[in-house]
Amino acid sequence: MNTLDRRTILKGAGAMAAAGLWMPTGANALGLPTNDKIKAIHYYAGPGAQPMVNQSANVIMIETESGLRGIGEGGEPRTMEECANSLIGLDPFRIDAHWQRMVRGMHYVAGREKLHSLGGLDLALWDLKAKALGVPVWQLLGGKSRDHVELYSTGFRGPQGGSIVDAAKACKEAGFRVYRFSTDNRTGLVDRFKLVRDTYERCLQVQEAVGDGYWSIDFHTEFDPADAVRLASMIDKADLHPYFVEDLIRSENPGAYRTIRQLTKVPIAVGEQFGYRWDMNMLMEEGLINYIRVMLPNCGGLTEYMKIAAMAETHYIGLIPHFTGPIAEAALVHACTATSIPALMEMLGDGSRTYAHLPKCYDFRNGKLWPNDRPGLGVEVDFTKLTKIAEYNKYSMGMPLNKRPDGSYTQW
Repeated sequence: MNTLDRRTILKGAGAMAAAGLWMPTGANALGLPTNDKIKAIHYYAGPGAQPMVNQSANVIMIETESGLRGIGEGGEPRTMEECANSLIGLDPFRIDAHWQRMVRGMHYVAGREKLHSLGGLDLALWDLKAKALGVPVWQLLGGKSRDHVELYSTGFRGPQGGSIVDAAKACKEAGFRVYRFSTDNRTGLVDRFKLVRDTYERCLQVQEAVGDGYWSIDFHTEFDPADAVRLASMIDKADLHPYFVEDLIRSENPGAYRTIRQLTKVPIAVGEQFGYRWDMNMLMEEGLINYIRVMLPNCGGLTEYMKIAAMAETHYIGLIPHFTGPIAEAALVHACTATSIPALMEMLGDGSRTYAHLPKCYDFRNGKLWPNDRPGLGVEVDFTKLTKIAEYNKYSMGMPLNKRPDGSYTQW
């Protein structure tokens, strides 16, 4: 390494230390501390907590011995304890290795609820590493492949007293790419024939109001397969053009889409209830869907999401991630920014919602989300606005894991 390179690295390291991004304890050529270890993991209840794990906005903070901090989001206390304890005392920068440890560390491979906790920790590890290097996470994932991320809006409100047509028009005028609506069954009792007819009529109205591709419909898994196929076929025959049709049936048996795909040409988007890549492997390989809807941190974090994105690109399938909490939404911007395949993120309402505990989060304007140059995930947390659930600072592991000669994990 020449003198100029050394000076550049040291200057950058000094600037990062001065900014409080990290406290060096001896650094490698990249500027990362060489002997740093995870000291503690702090877990906080997110405001307005959802009873469902899949939409948890609980906040995670990983702290290292050198003073590095990484922010993540998601999970629930029982599975968070299991995953977090297995990281204490370890090198914070071996992100993929830690993902493998948390997935394999108990007798049963991590299920979808545990993946949510594991994924939240994974977000925090990526945030921590990118902050240590003084770069946004999207730089570590490959750099920008797009300038902004387009959005579809769920629950966009039109003018007071207006119709679904008014809401769809207002959504388009606000800069959103797609207005998304659902079956609008508010009774709790499904009249299958009426629900199909009513939903079809809404599709006709919105298509006429905003045109091809500016709308989508969520079947919300409310239909049995026969009725889902009937409604999709009605959309086909009327030559309507939604951007996507979402979750036609329940998710227990993905193989059912082998039959459905033969009976309708609508662009199908599924995956809101899925976890990691094995949940969707068959759907992708057999070309049964057009878009995958897995999201962060539910699938297991950024480490797994980028592998799913690579699978999707291989099979010409786009990304239409469901929303979760605001920090995870910010992380999705980094993931989508770093891939060039079709991507469309979900936003609730008109994007005007703010969060008291997040002075800085994602950057929203003109109906789109924009990557920024802030280090890490670009998120700042005011912890005085949060209540701590737990702190994990003692190592424990369910079972010993075996390694190959090269140091990578194999099975227990």
